[in-house]
Amino acid sequence: MALFKSGNPTMSEKIFGKSVQQYDSANGVMTINGSIGKFGFLLLIVMAGAFYTWNLLSQGNLQLMQTLTMVGIFGGVVCALIISFVPKTARYLSPVFAILEGLLLGRVSALFNAAFAQTYPGIVIQAVGITFAVAVSMLALYALRIIKVTNKLRSVIISATMGIALFYLIVMVLEFFHVNVGFMYNSSLLGIGISIFVVLIAAFNLLLDFDMIERGSQMGAPKYMEWYGAFGLLVTLVWLYLEILRLLSRFAGRK
Repeated sequence: MALFKSGNPTMSEKIFGKSVQQYDSANGVMTINGSIGKFGFLLLIVMAGAFYTWNLLSQGNLQLMQTLTMVGIFGGVVCALIISFVPKTARYLSPVFAILEGLLLGRVSALFNAAFAQTYPGIVIQAVGITFAVAVSMLALYALRIIKVTNKLRSVIISATMGIALFYLIVMVLEFFHVNVGFMYNSSLLGIGISIFVVLIAAFNLLLDFDMIERGSQMGAPKYMEWYGAFGLLVTLVWLYLEILRLLSRFAGRK
């Protein structure tokens, strides 16, 4: 089942291999259209949650906004862990995860929008537009087989993704011990270079997610894995959006 390897930690080889072994013909099989449709549904939920917390800032209700943000962070982590270890729960918990991510993204986006209102007006709209443009472009590159997901490409993307995760973990540990890692937040060329690299890897992870969904469908994964595939794709898209927003904020800092 090495076919199902993805740089996205929510889409592992073991999970899809096990799901195929547990296939129940009475409930149907996973399809590409099914996963894409469910992904679109989850994306609408994210947008609704984000719109709600975004409005809280404009209303000056910062206390409720902060509370919902914390709920979004910790609740989202819990949901993601449960779905990752028990994929059958994806059909129930993916919408919950989506609304929690929306609550978090709404606050993050609102704060970025307010912080760069003078130096980079419309930073959030641009980040959203670029994120969707990148996602559509990667889908086109994959569908037209302009970029083929080979074992070598898969290994490079997975290794790079793991390296980024380790790098972020090290930065968090250093910050805990009050070690200055200013390049992670400033607008230096090093910081911009790191952000561009991370954005590229996040974008290429979309290819692996598309590939996983297609191969899952071909191998006859059970129907509930459509929700799991949609959930995994959403995780990557959220990551991509946050990294693009961070990159744009770095460019704004150089003005």
